[in-house]
Amino acid sequence: MELFDLSGRVAIITGSTKGIGKAIAARMCQHGAKVVISSRKADACEAVTEEVNRDYAANGGEAISIPAHVGVDDDLRNLVDKTLDKWGKITTLVPNAAANPYYGPSAEMPESAFDKIWEVNVKSVFKLCHMVLPGMVEAGSGSITIIASNSGLKGSVELCGYAISKVAEHQIARNLAVEFGPLGIRVNAIAPGLIKTDFAKTLWTNPKRLERVENLIPLRRIGDPHEIAGTAVFLASDAAAFLTGQVLNVDGGNAVV
Repeated sequence: MELFDLSGRVAIITGSTKGIGKAIAARMCQHGAKVVISSRKADACEAVTEEVNRDYAANGGEAISIPAHVGVDDDLRNLVDKTLDKWGKITTLVPNAAANPYYGPSAEMPESAFDKIWEVNVKSVFKLCHMVLPGMVEAGSGSITIIASNSGLKGSVELCGYAISKVAEHQIARNLAVEFGPLGIRVNAIAPGLIKTDFAKTLWTNPKRLERVENLIPLRRIGDPHEIAGTAVFLASDAAAFLTGQVLNVDGGNAVV
């Protein structure tokens, strides 16, 4: 069990009041980590923090709430500073918050939509990583797991801007792994397939579309947020101590067909 023990770890998970981010925060807390619940709305952060502490805190795990809009630099800085004030270190970062304000072909995508996608999905990830990396460098260890998407592995008519941003996240993970690996820091990405979350509702609430997607997946179903959380716990733990620079496709086998 000690391979997956996260006691003594301090994790920031952005976009963690619902879906994949919430599941990751809950499961990391369950494995003993101190976790920061963060999203734009303070009331949502407080509600999820209470839930996680009630239902998942174990082995010294604990959750606190620090609201932040990842597209605002001052909010990112406050997120990092308040975590350090509370626990003195950040050992684990999971940039999960994402935006996708536009579905449709690239020729019709407004520039404002592309700008928002890039700001939230790419620039905020890059900035937040570099805010926590100095502390990890000083400690000689640390783990970053970027929540990307398997939409970054293939072309998409409906998810053009989002898919482009996810390719960029894959490359952020690879570049940081090469740059900071010699300093003891591991950086990976998870590329989920279709997961049953509010964020992806338009992709799984249409029965015909869902049936078509599930028939393309070797496991013949879409995923659950806690199935992504399990991978995130693994990547943050000593079980993944020799794993860095990878994009793990957690998609029921969709990437291989």
